[in-house]
Amino acid sequence: MDTNQSKISDAEWRIMEEVWQDAPLTSAEIIDQLKDTTEWNPKTIHTLINRLVSKEVLGVKREGRFKQFYPLVSAEECRKSETTSFLKKIFAGSRQMFILNFIKNENLSKKEIEELREVLNQKQEEDNS
Repeated sequence: MDTNQSKISDAEWRIMEEVWQDAPLTSAEIIDQLKDTTEWNPKTIHTLINRLVSKEVLGVKREGRFKQFYPLVSAEECRKSETTSFLKKIFAGSRQMFILNFIKNENLSKKEIEELREVLNQKQEEDNS
């Protein structure tokens, strides 16, 4: 994912969630899916869709008289890019600093702590293989 694509705003991310879930979608379908969870008017949603197309995150194809929108990148690719961008910006790229800060400053349940231990143990076993 290039630098331009990693700059997806929170509002654009909301549009992408709908498209990842149920592509391809027309703008009318996207508007319909967002009407109960946002207060955005249709013009705002059209603007967000157009931005995503120009960022090459959304593709568009014409089906009859309607345009259908589909993702050009996966949710996982976007998450990875956003995570990398966040780490660079907030923690100078240090995953360790992020993880330590998170663990020290969050109230984790016993179950969450155990899940973290399991993930770390699996990672250590993989690295030792």
